[in-house]
Amino acid sequence: MPGSQLKRLKASLREKGVIGPQLSKKQKKRNAQDGKTNNNRRFQKAAELDGIREEFNPFDLKHNARGPKFQVTSNRPANTSAAKGRPTEAKSLGEERRRQTLLVELNRRHKVGGILDRRFGENDPHMTPEEKMRERFVREKTNHKSSMFDLEDDEPSEGLTHMGKSLTFDGPDLVDDFEDDVSAGSDAAVSDDDQRGAKRMRQFEAGEKEDEEVEGQPEKKKTKQEVMKEVIAKSKFYKAERQAAKDADEDMREELDMELPGLHDLLFNRKKVPDSTETNAAESASAAKERMERDYDMRLRLLAQDRRAQPTDRSKTDEEKALEESQRLKELEEKRLKRMRGEEVSDNEDRDDAASADPEPESMSGPILFTETEEDDFGLGKGIKTQPTATELGFDDEDDFIIEDDLIASGSDLEPVDSEASSSAEEDSDAEGDDDEFTRGLLNEEEAQNPVFSGQFTGSAAVTDSKEDPNGLPYTFPCPQTLAEFTETTRGIPIERLPTVVQRIRALYHPKLDSSNKPKLINFAATLVQYLAHLSNLSKLPPFFVLESLIRHIHSLSKSYPIETANEFRSQLESFGHSRPLSPSIGDLVILTAIGTIYPTSDHFHQVATPAGLLIARNLEKVPKRLMDYSQGAYLSTLALQYQQVSKRYIPELMNFCLNTLCAFAPEKVRETPDVFPIHEPTPGTRITDARSLDLRKLTPADCVHDELSDKEATSTKLAILVTVLHLLDAAADMYSSKPAFFETFEPVKKVLTHLASKPCRTKFPAALYERVERLRSKLDKMLQLARMTRRPLELHHHKPLPIKTAIPKFEDSFDPHKHYDPDRDRAELAKLKAEHKKERKGAMRELRKDASFMAREQLRIKKAKDAAYEKKYKRLVAEIQGEEGREANAYEREKQMRKRAAKR
Repeated sequence: MPGSQLKRLKASLREKGVIGPQLSKKQKKRNAQDGKTNNNRRFQKAAELDGIREEFNPFDLKHNARGPKFQVTSNRPANTSAAKGRPTEAKSLGEERRRQTLLVELNRRHKVGGILDRRFGENDPHMTPEEKMRERFVREKTNHKSSMFDLEDDEPSEGLTHMGKSLTFDGPDLVDDFEDDVSAGSDAAVSDDDQRGAKRMRQFEAGEKEDEEVEGQPEKKKTKQEVMKEVIAKSKFYKAERQAAKDADEDMREELDMELPGLHDLLFNRKKVPDSTETNAAESASAAKERMERDYDMRLRLLAQDRRAQPTDRSKTDEEKALEESQRLKELEEKRLKRMRGEEVSDNEDRDDAASADPEPESMSGPILFTETEEDDFGLGKGIKTQPTATELGFDDEDDFIIEDDLIASGSDLEPVDSEASSSAEEDSDAEGDDDEFTRGLLNEEEAQNPVFSGQFTGSAAVTDSKEDPNGLPYTFPCPQTLAEFTETTRGIPIERLPTVVQRIRALYHPKLDSSNKPKLINFAATLVQYLAHLSNLSKLPPFFVLESLIRHIHSLSKSYPIETANEFRSQLESFGHSRPLSPSIGDLVILTAIGTIYPTSDHFHQVATPAGLLIARNLEKVPKRLMDYSQGAYLSTLALQYQQVSKRYIPELMNFCLNTLCAFAPEKVRETPDVFPIHEPTPGTRITDARSLDLRKLTPADCVHDELSDKEATSTKLAILVTVLHLLDAAADMYSSKPAFFETFEPVKKVLTHLASKPCRTKFPAALYERVERLRSKLDKMLQLARMTRRPLELHHHKPLPIKTAIPKFEDSFDPHKHYDPDRDRAELAKLKAEHKKERKGAMRELRKDASFMAREQLRIKKAKDAAYEKKYKRLVAEIQGEEGREANAYEREKQMRKRAAKR
């Protein structure tokens, strides 16, 4: 066990010779002869003591805690001394430095003021007092500014001046007028202001004379006061010019305002309003009040008709217009694709699409009308409104079809009202004239001339006039609310005139005309959907243009009342699916056609289009038993393709029906039955036996309802069905050409077409049908070949072979294990910068931590000092209070004892 620290210290001192037995005189003499002086011995002893002190205080040096490293190739060369650095000394130096910087800032925080010593050389320890005095003297002499009034200056001065001019009275410009004023005495009637004005005038005249005298000399530099006077004068001059121009413009504007009434009379072809001075002076007060109100109404109408100037936009180029249109179409297509994929589209986006797709038309150039209702307090309504536009009236259809002129309010509602008619209405200045103008803007000329329409619009009694147009069609009809009422209303009216009837009903009962018309039109829209199916189911099929016009009217009404129209269509589909799911009528087919025209069928899910598509697929997957089933299936297949024309979704029932129809009508049975679709065995008599002499025709709606046909008519219908199916397969091939499964989908079609083109089958077909089969088969061959080419097997990339990396090291003659040999110099520099940044960052963080620790210690020390001072003060105050209380208590006791003794006596 090692000895104690004291024993080790004594042993070290004894070994170094610092302590020990005292030297004898001979030893001291010998040492003196050897040259060892006391001074050298003292220095040697101090060095030995420092060494012992360092040896016995291991915390002053930094040692490697893990000991020496193993000797390896990449190891740094070993230092001569194992200890590096002096942590205690470094810590003390850091503390001292922080006391000189951070502690000073901490003490000066939240303090304002202080004396800053700006004396030259005061804080420079390297300058002697003589050098400081010499430098200060030089600075004082160089920075001294001589003054004109300096009394210590020996140079002669220029004399006293004021504003750059001498104050002596030798010159002609300044004359002492004291004697003149005294000589004037009491007779001088000139006031002090006049005298000051006269002096000012003399100064200006003198300045002009000086300007004339120095005209030939170089220009004199202006003083600051002269420059400011000139700037102020110019500013006042420009301000006066602007004010004069403004006054001139105001005068001209007033003159134009005075001439404006005459200009209005010329523009609107009005008669000049008689002046009030020409009226009879003896008229009564009531007549004057009535005339004033009439004039007020007239002037208000004139103000309403004055069109305000609108800022005109810059005319856009064709490129800009095309760019805006392309952007709008792209946005609409993005929204449609979102709906097709089933993604949610917010209502704000739908409104933006509607706003971009249906821009509000510009206001018309006709007169501004007043619409007064019973709810208005003063007959002004909610404000001055212009004539209703086509968008407000709901007469605009921006769909895939073109609206004919006689579809809605024959004669466009955007036609401007004649200016002469408007001026005559203003002269009449009554409500009937305004309603006539509104009627002329809504109806065509023939209907506007009819008093029935004017009476309806003006809110007169119920319609009892049954006048007819030249074609024998009444002008007015009641608004049907049920199918029976509409059928009763249209009884005796030719079917070709039904669109005109619907048009007039919509014009007569427009929601803008009466608040009660909206529920009527809602019921009328549902009635039109019911009547569409009812009209199609009649024994005599109506003309197609009539059905198309009714569908267009339903489309227009569905924009205003989408929910009610959709509910009616859903009720029709529900009736179709429950009562006759596999035997649709012509009315059901027309309803499905109208749905495909009105609603977007590309949506992933739609409340009307999706159920309609499901009903179509349900009817296509049934097994046909009659020729009528094949005709209805062909029509439904056409609708299915139209539904998926945009979204291009695959419909397996469509392909199965087309292939089964081709196999069923083939003269010979298919030998190699494809396994990709189910084949239904046709009923006897379904196959075509001999049709070479027949001509090809198109399918008609009658083929979907007539079942009892002769052999020739049945064969002709079969050929028409075959032609329709070939067209459907051709359209389906074009639609699904981009699908990955195109090869598997149309490979069975090619096999069936090959069977139809074989010799046993083509001998029984017309030549035109055989040509169509061959044309479609050759087209499918090319398309299937292209689809097969796109299906290439997976293979490796055809790139240049990469060389294998060698493991041969690159030797360096002067290799240094502590040096990085990166061939990329930029990367090496970046790595070096990163290492330096990391080192500096660590050092900065270390210093910040030490600063924070120092600040915390100082704040704790200050807090402890404050607490100690507070505690000391508190104890002192408590001691004083207790001493005073003790004195008072002792005095009280003494007084008490004295009173007791006095009482005993």
